[in-house]
Amino acid sequence: MKLTRKQRRSDRPAPSTPTSASEEALFGGSLRYDLGWNKHDDAFLELNLRAMLVRLPRLIALTVRLAWQADRQALRLVTAAEIGRGSCQAIGLIAVNQALSHLLSGGSTAQRLTAASGAIATAALTAGAGAVLRALSTAGTGRLEPKVERVATEQYLTHTAAVELAAIEDDGFHRLLDSASYGAGSARRLVKYVQNIVTGLLSLAAAAGVLAVLHPLLIVLLIAMTVPSSWAALTVARRRYASFQTWVQHSRAGQLISRLLMSTEAAAEIRVHDVAPYLLHHFRRMSMDQEAEQRRLAHLAARTGLVAAGWTGLATTAAYATLGGLLWSGAMALSVGGTAILAIRAGSASLSNLVLQINYCHEESLFVADLHELCAEAAARAIPVGGRALPAKPHEIRFESVVFTYPGKESSASKDGRRALDGIDLTIPTGKIVALCGENGSGKSTLVKLLAGLYQPDGGRILWDDVDLRTADRQELVSRIAMVGQDFYRWPFTAEVNVCIGRTDIAPSTERRDRAARYAGADTLVAALPNGWNTLLARGYKDGHNPSGGEWQRIGIGRAHYRGGEILIVDEPTSALDAKAEQKLFDRFRSLADEGQTIVLITHRLGSVRTADLIHVLDQGRVVESGTFTELLSDRAPGVFRALYELQAAQYRPTGAAGLPRQAGPVSREGADPA
Repeated sequence: MKLTRKQRRSDRPAPSTPTSASEEALFGGSLRYDLGWNKHDDAFLELNLRAMLVRLPRLIALTVRLAWQADRQALRLVTAAEIGRGSCQAIGLIAVNQALSHLLSGGSTAQRLTAASGAIATAALTAGAGAVLRALSTAGTGRLEPKVERVATEQYLTHTAAVELAAIEDDGFHRLLDSASYGAGSARRLVKYVQNIVTGLLSLAAAAGVLAVLHPLLIVLLIAMTVPSSWAALTVARRRYASFQTWVQHSRAGQLISRLLMSTEAAAEIRVHDVAPYLLHHFRRMSMDQEAEQRRLAHLAARTGLVAAGWTGLATTAAYATLGGLLWSGAMALSVGGTAILAIRAGSASLSNLVLQINYCHEESLFVADLHELCAEAAARAIPVGGRALPAKPHEIRFESVVFTYPGKESSASKDGRRALDGIDLTIPTGKIVALCGENGSGKSTLVKLLAGLYQPDGGRILWDDVDLRTADRQELVSRIAMVGQDFYRWPFTAEVNVCIGRTDIAPSTERRDRAARYAGADTLVAALPNGWNTLLARGYKDGHNPSGGEWQRIGIGRAHYRGGEILIVDEPTSALDAKAEQKLFDRFRSLADEGQTIVLITHRLGSVRTADLIHVLDQGRVVESGTFTELLSDRAPGVFRALYELQAAQYRPTGAAGLPRQAGPVSREGADPA
């Protein structure tokens, strides 16, 4: 029974990918993808001359489209120059043949030179014109290459920035990101390779046309001389691309270690804990692993090249022996033989270069294909555009039986029954302060990420009054939400940008910026900076400044206030603030809520939620109690919040001091942070 290509692939063993000690120690296992016969196997199996020639028009069309987007005028210049060069080469070969015919004919030397002078002049003129056209083509290509890279990079970044957060955190998608990141550079190189292909095609056409006129057998000999080198180039390209795909994440991990050694964030701990020798050791080991792979490829390439050189030598010998036989037998005139030798040499060089350039083009096109695949995958996983309008002034936001498991954890969740959120039911009244409390891992941060539209629930609904967020306009949703988390990003830009980046869809407002800074208590910080608002907040750059943790937290709170969302989500907003600054901030939260803004507060400092209008207590992805601060401390409450509060309060009392009566049942203290 004849097997299909897919069945044949499944029967082939995949190459082994052993795990090094450094991979195991730092990353918990092998970082090398076992790609032997999976996703890119079609590309591997079809990486041959026939397939490449079939795909050549599509590759050229792809590059032309990118170049057309980048610079139409430069593209026209390159196209015209290359067509002109090809024409000059054909005319030049014909002129050389005519010159040789005159020079090798009868008559005196003067007569022969006179007869050949016109052809010689034509050959010289075409050579000069070809040089000028080549210079014009080079100039046009130089203009096109960086612009094509920019266009391709913009496509990559635009599509990546528009995907759902779950896609960014997905390992498979991130691997595609790694591979596609090379696509922009490949697109740039494709411009040069396509130019060389067009040049080679025109040169080959010129040489082949002359050879066909001289003797059809010469074309067969020309091809025979080129096949071995073509096979070698394709074989080496296949191995190199397969190796890249296998080692792409391993390479990224090695770069990560090198960046850590230069990181300003890790610099202090690297020095205090003397981590540098440890990281250098593993960097060296992982680099040596990659060096071994490059050495393996080099040895295989040398062996393949040696075999190809042997076959090329035999084919060349046969070609010139045949040509000599034709001359010896009188089947070909001496002048024709001279022209044939020039045409064979030119044609052989053109064909060898053409195959090589097609090979390079096809190899780079595989990375460009990854870029296009990323764009297609990103489009499929993009944040939806459009949808139902949210209520202008909603009365409440309700979570109804909301279930959520982080991508990649579905199998483990099904085994132990644990989900990040497991049937959450709660209400967030608007214009109030709503606190979410609970131990680490209870689901608080996950809940607000779903509230902000960063994730979509696996089950249940999140409603703004009667509008389900699944059907709502996501852009409108995010425009009405501001968030400051405990791990908010510290942008390596100026202090002004770090605040105003909270709302980039409006023109920067000095009044709004200053008001946000005063609200967050960051105005005195900015005034003390060396260049005020223009101070670069990135140590390691010229005039860079690195604020303390508490100062950064004020900047982050100012950024959220500058955004001005109707719903302000604050996740551990005071973890780096002193007690006085913390109390001022909570007083501001209270005033904002009194003005109608909704505050969703996550904190482990349970004493800080006294002024909250409603408190939801979460445990293992479920809401276990809800109420006001007073209600949750009463004897009628289930006691989870009360027990955690007493645990924290006890740390501030002298030993033996009386406190609130404890609940009867035991309470887990894991993850309960001190106030």
